[in-house]
Amino acid sequence: MEKQPRLLCSQLSVGGRVCDVTLSSSFLSWREVVDSSKKRTAANVYGPLKAAGSHCVPVCEIIAIQETEEDCPSTNVGKWQKVPQNPAGSNQHAFTVSYVERTLKHRWRCSEVTLHCPDRKLCLQWVQAIREQLALLTIRPKRLLVYINPHGGKQRGKRIYEQKVAPIFSRASITTDVIVTERANHARDHLKTEADLKKYDGVVCVGGDGMFSEIMHGLISRTQCDSGVDQSCADETLIPCGLRIGIIPAGSTDCICYATVGCNDPVTSALHIVVGDSQPLDVCSVHQNNAFLRYSVSLLGYGFYGDVLMDSERKRWMGPARYDISGVKTFLSHRYYEGTISFLPADGSVGTPRDKIQCRSGCNICQLPSADKAVYKVEDKNKDVWQVIRGKFLAINAACMSCACPRSPKGLSPSAHLADGTADLILVRKCSRLDFLRHLLRHTNKNDQFDHPFVEVYRVRQFRFTPRYQETDSELDLREAEGSSSKHFFTQICREHQACSCAPTHSSWNCDGEILPHGAIQVSVQGEQKWSKNIPMGNSSSEVVQS
Repeated sequence: MEKQPRLLCSQLSVGGRVCDVTLSSSFLSWREVVDSSKKRTAANVYGPLKAAGSHCVPVCEIIAIQETEEDCPSTNVGKWQKVPQNPAGSNQHAFTVSYVERTLKHRWRCSEVTLHCPDRKLCLQWVQAIREQLALLTIRPKRLLVYINPHGGKQRGKRIYEQKVAPIFSRASITTDVIVTERANHARDHLKTEADLKKYDGVVCVGGDGMFSEIMHGLISRTQCDSGVDQSCADETLIPCGLRIGIIPAGSTDCICYATVGCNDPVTSALHIVVGDSQPLDVCSVHQNNAFLRYSVSLLGYGFYGDVLMDSERKRWMGPARYDISGVKTFLSHRYYEGTISFLPADGSVGTPRDKIQCRSGCNICQLPSADKAVYKVEDKNKDVWQVIRGKFLAINAACMSCACPRSPKGLSPSAHLADGTADLILVRKCSRLDFLRHLLRHTNKNDQFDHPFVEVYRVRQFRFTPRYQETDSELDLREAEGSSSKHFFTQICREHQACSCAPTHSSWNCDGEILPHGAIQVSVQGEQKWSKNIPMGNSSSEVVQS
């Protein structure tokens, strides 16, 4: 590693100790000047100084710098005054640097160090030099549009923003326009029609995965509309949006934030936004009969996860606990669904769902040039080698990311990549309750959750699903229609009567936590859409940007 040239170097005071302070284009560092005639113990270490008496902060992780006013002796008469311990230092000038401090489990915190200068001229010189370096970081946002969902999760979104996030944005000199949503899809509709997007460097959502989905749909739809792209055409390529999306987690699961940043901590996410971190994410377009339905960035689930969502929607008054109750109820019902899955496998260069390689910041596969990914996609389309699977399934899941969350640290597909242009298709065939329970428990431990004979997983670029009752070209259905008209009639009656205990003919799709009441769908992975890591700006932070 080449040594960075020094821009400024002085002896300043930190916590009452003299330090050599150095600024380069990449780092701000300070090291205590040790008097060889005195022994220093760990108890002498002050504030941010470590045992070695030194500290180094990347310039890109400096949040802000400001000149610090020194406390002056009070002029009040007749009151006891505290005598300064260091009278010589009372005339010094100082500046305070706020910076990112990395802690355990991917969490970030905002720390400060105050450096004292012998004269005001030197103090201003340091402040100016650091501000000039920060001004070169053009990826940082200056103005943000913030949407707060006051009802998501435990209804703490507004309080989380005001107490934990707004002070960080203010310290970093980021101006914000805040909108508290008043109804479902308020943010989506505002972005699609009213928002003046040219005024902002990014959009931030304070809420859960549903709030992120709202903003994603609003931005993508607005961009496609302005560019004349027909979203109803499944073969259309999306036009990239120029704005990033940042997530401040305040929902029930915060899956997207957790999978991209590594934790669901509001302060960590806010700091990722401030420093301009970003992480591309894949976006899937979901269609039915050339009609656009939705976009998805995390999970598409049919069967088990679709039924859990359907049942939990009737229990919203219970809060996050509704997912546990609906999960147990759906597991005990043990419904399975028949249908046909056809999919276009991904090129082998993007790995497999079982290669045990977790996607991290700077992932080699996700960093493949977009042109290379496009070539792979075109080649697969030309080959047109679609695989077809018919059967009875307890669950059909498609994951564009690991879908990790605090309850499932590895996620549904631990080796899924964030921006490789593919999705992992997971098929769980009909099996016993005990076997299915074993599969679900694998989501909470380190064992291979695909290591079951009834589980199949494929890395795909496109897939289609058709429920059995909609299959008109199946020879099996034709034979049943001819020889079992009474059975077919009974099925139709059961479908119309909710009191009947017969298993339903089809489930609904769980699309990023939203219900899609459609059985047959066509899904295409559009490739990386840029968003922020947390602006989720992602891995070490999260960018959600389109491509």
